[in-house]
Order: sequence, then C-alpha cells, then structure tokens
Amino acid sequence: MPNAVSSRPLRRAQLALIAVAAAFLLAVVVLAAWVGIRGALAYGELREVESSARTAVDSIADPAAAAPHIADVAEHAANARDLTSDPLWRLAEGAPWIGPQLSAVATIAAAADDVARDGLVPLADVASAFSADAFRPVDGRIDTAIFTEIAGPARAGADTVADAAASVSALDDTPLLAPVRSAVDEVATLLDTGATATDALARAATLLPAMLGASGERTYLVAFQNNAEWRSMGGIVGAMAVIRTADGRIELTGQGSSSDFRNFGEPVLPLDPEIERIYETRPGRYIQNVTQIPDFTVGAPLAREMWLRESGQSVDGVIATDPVALSYILEATGPVELPTGDVLSSENAVALLLNDVYARYEDPRAQDAFFAAASAAVFERLAAGAADPATLISALGRAGDQRRLLLWSAVPEDQAVLADTTLAGTLPASDDDTAAFGVFLNDGTGSKMDYYLTADTRLTWGSCTTDGRGAGAAPLTLDVTLTNNAPADAATALPEYVTGGGAFGVPPGVARTVAYLYLPEGYALSSAVRSDGAGFGGGSHAGRQVMVFSSDLAPGQSVTATLTVTPDGGVGVSSASAAVTPTIDANRPTIVVAGCGGA
Repeated sequence: MPNAVSSRPLRRAQLALIAVAAAFLLAVVVLAAWVGIRGALAYGELREVESSARTAVDSIADPAAAAPHIADVAEHAANARDLTSDPLWRLAEGAPWIGPQLSAVATIAAAADDVARDGLVPLADVASAFSADAFRPVDGRIDTAIFTEIAGPARAGADTVADAAASVSALDDTPLLAPVRSAVDEVATLLDTGATATDALARAATLLPAMLGASGERTYLVAFQNNAEWRSMGGIVGAMAVIRTADGRIELTGQGSSSDFRNFGEPVLPLDPEIERIYETRPGRYIQNVTQIPDFTVGAPLAREMWLRESGQSVDGVIATDPVALSYILEATGPVELPTGDVLSSENAVALLLNDVYARYEDPRAQDAFFAAASAAVFERLAAGAADPATLISALGRAGDQRRLLLWSAVPEDQAVLADTTLAGTLPASDDDTAAFGVFLNDGTGSKMDYYLTADTRLTWGSCTTDGRGAGAAPLTLDVTLTNNAPADAATALPEYVTGGGAFGVPPGVARTVAYLYLPEGYALSSAVRSDGAGFGGGSHAGRQVMVFSSDLAPGQSVTATLTVTPDGGVGVSSASAAVTPTIDANRPTIVVAGCGGA
C-alpha cells in the first residue's frame, strides 16, 4: 500500500509534465500554423504590391493613370504589414533559424507600407490632378505652378523611399535562406531604384520653376556634342544655341558654331594643376575641348566664359546634349522637316547629323548651318507643344541616365539641387558599396572617324561569392577594346573632313584615340597591359589614379587595354561599375556593371 500511495504523486507529476509538454507542443504547432498561414498571406500581398508597383511605373509618365495603381500598392502593402507585425509573429522572430527569415519579411513589408502610405500616396494625390498634357507648352509657355505644387510631396516621398531603402539594405543577410536572401536583394534593388527616381522627381520639381524663369529671366547656352569626334563627356562641341526663359516661356534667341571661337591663347579660367598635367591647357583655350575634362562642373564654366568673351553675353547656365539624345526627343515630336527638304526623324538623326552631312557639304560653315537649322526646327516643334509629353519625359529621362544630357547652373542654389545627379556630369565616385571606374575616350585624329569606331568595356571580378556577388577583397579587371570599323578604302572613299586628311599627322583612314582610364578610389593598380604591347602614361585627378593610352588603328584593327586593380588593405566592396563615354551607339551601355563567373 505505501508503494501505491507514494506512486500517485509521481504519476500526477508525470501527467502534469506530459500536459505541459503537450500544451507547449500545441502552442508551437499553433504558433507555427499561425505564422505559416499569415506568412503565406503576406507573401501573396507582397506579390500584389510588386505587380501593382510595376504597373504604376509603366504608367508613371501620366500621373492620373498611375494613381489607381499606387492606391492598390498602398492597400496590399498595408495588409502585408498587418500580417507580419502581430505579437505572435514578433515572438517567432526571436526563434533560431526561422526568426531571421520572419524578421526580414516583416522589414520588407514595413518598408513597402511606409513607401506607399507616406511617400507614393501623398504624391499621387497631388499628381493625379494633372494629366500628362499639363506639361505641354501652350502658346510656347509651360505652367510652372504644376512643379511648385508637386515639389513638397515629391521631396517627402523621396525621403520616405530613401529611408525604406536604407532599412532593407541594413538587413544582415548572413543567416537568411537563399529564397529570402534573393527577395531581400530584389527589394533592395527596387527601393534603391525608386529612391533614385523619386529624388530625381523632387529635384526636378524644385529646379524647373526657376530654370523656366518663374522668378526672373534666365538664359542658357546649349552645346551640341558631336559623337563622331569623341571627347570624354561625349563629343566635340560644335553647334551652339542660346535659349531664354521667362515665366515659363522658352525662346531660341541665338545660335553659334565652334568656328566662331578663337584660340584664347591662355585658359579663360584657372585650371587645376592636376588637370593641366593630364589634359594640358587645351580645354581652357578651345571651345571644342571643354568636354575633354570628364567633369562637367569644370568644363561648363569654361564654355560659359568663352561665350561671354566672344559674344559679351553672360548666361545663367550651360546645357550639353548630343544627336542620340535628339533622336530620343524626335520620338516625342515625330519627324521634322528641315529647310533643305530633309526629314529629320528618330531613325535617321544620328546618321544624318554625324555622317551624311559631311559627304554633302565640304565647307564646315555649311555643315554648321545644317546643324543650326536642324536644332531650330526641333526646338520650334517643342515650343509649339507638338511633342507627346509622356514620350518626351521618357526621352529626357533616358538621355539623362545615359549622361547624354548634362546641366550646369551658375546659380549656386540651382547647382546644389543638381549635385550628385547624372545631369551634373561629375567624375564617377566610389562609396562603401561600389568601386567606380571611368573610361573616357577622346579623338586624336582631328576628324570625324569616331563615327566608325566602337568601344567595348568589360569589368569582371577575380572571384565571386556563392550567391554571385563580387568577393570584396578580390581583384577587379577592366578591359577596354577599341575597333576601327571603317571601310578598308576609307582613305579614299570617305570625305577628307571625315578622315582628317592627315592634317594632324595621322594618315587618312587611321583613327587615333586617346583614352583616360580612371581607377576607383581605394584601389591600387596591380597590372596594366595592352594587346599591342605598347605602354601607358598617367597621372592623378581628384584622388583617382588615371591611366592614359593612345592608339592608332587602321580600318579593321583593334586594341585592348587591360587593367587589374586590388583594394588597398585587402578590404573592398561587392559591386563595381564603369562610366563610359557616350558614343553614337545608343545600345552600348554608358554604365558597365561588373560581372561574376565570366559574365
């Protein structure tokens, strides 16, 4: 009997333990089921966010059309946040292994909700009152009040997107499973892109009223770069125009040509000794060479000063563009008939302006007159409001992304808004995440042979991580290949103005190129070789080592320069890019991203 009696408390304890264990297991099962179900629902909501966001982006050129899709984004993002922020979900975030996955999903959902609720919806509420036609000039005037109303919400939205991007980028992806890590990377990239786009919108809305003369008359020198004769920023400055803005009205008030400018003998403005050692004084003496320096904040003031000395007019800013950008604009305006009877279109603009004109006219002044007539005809079409606004906005954005549209302002407040944008045209800058190279090409033939040249740039990692990223301490290799694709009989078949006729010591048909390769800050050169066995020059500019090489290529010939760099101290980054001189080929990237695994 005592044994039976003494065993009862033991059995009760065992039963209690079993009950506790069962309750715990049940709680775990319930928690897992709860989190699993809500996780599945949240996944569906986030997919809807992605779908609606992409549709909104596709129609963003028309704010009124984009507004309903932004509302959908907001609804699904709020649902995803609700599903991933209840107490049980938060409790599960503390669990090993699964916890970091849940925390990452919750962070993504919160970021999406913040962007939609505090960024996109307020902006959409303002923008939806306007159609794309609101941006169309009426009687040559654009209503600047549109931009003034958008400016505040646009800045608030841009700041919200930037904060959300930072929160996702700050996630530690080490413990994440591959699918979750991939989702985090995808969202981080999307938010980074969104941050750039919304910041650009905010800056544009702030800048445009002043640029359009809302608070007083402004004048701008427009420099047309000729990509058939390379310069670092795109091409030699040939034709020019002056536009005047006042109260939203834009007028073409004058035109000019590089042939109107003299050799100033001495730089019109002081040049940094580093620049003089690399580029000599030519950028400060010749209008054709102001874009030789790969920093528009240096070249544009030179152009402004040269224009002042030749014309007596002091402009408020300088804009640079090229025929490829013009071809994008012609997609919005449609074909334009010129006084010569030619029809300029998006399909023929590059060939007509950069090659055909030289076969037609031997006199450079006749060529300049043709360029002037073409630019005036396109401007007239734009000022008349004949361009499709949505297509025009897209065209200007594309040109800006490719650094085919550059802008510098002599007004400090305006220039501060432009800073750190592609429109500013500054040197490529590295940061904690990206190593930034520069590949800047310049004609040395004194001709238009670069119409027939191609430049192929490749940037690769020496080794990669398992998820396909660059290994931070790994070397980076930059390959630049130049090829002369001119016809074999170029010396006799092409006009002398195109070949240069040997005027600068380069035989007709041969193309001489001077390339300036900028290495990223924080990286040291390991090796530099050329396929032709020749060497390099060099220097430094703004904290960047610059490797210089010159090549003379006959038709059919090519040369490749290969540079390998390693991070100082063995600590590098996981991404890299190279800014490349824009050429006549719109399909060749002006920003090349480092590839892994031979990509």
